[in-house]
Amino acid sequence: MRRKKYTEEQIIQVLKEGEAGASVPDLCRKYGMSDGSYYNWKAKYAGLSVSELKRLKALEEENRRLKQIVAEQALDNRALKELLSKNF
Repeated sequence: MRRKKYTEEQIIQVLKEGEAGASVPDLCRKYGMSDGSYYNWKAKYAGLSVSELKRLKALEEENRRLKQIVAEQALDNRALKELLSKNF
């Protein structure tokens, strides 16, 4: 079975329809997804608007890059300490 990829905007749209009173089985049938997907999305994206979601994604990306920089610096520091301890 082919897996569908929904954008964040589409997910927010589906959740807003659910909050407006549409039943979950009807939404799942309409958009071709499972009940589990709806409830997973609801747990992750509940109460977010599209702009808040974009901001969240940007912050997560920035956090990922900063963690990578810190890891690289720690590796460099460890290598330098090992090099200095061998020389003296």
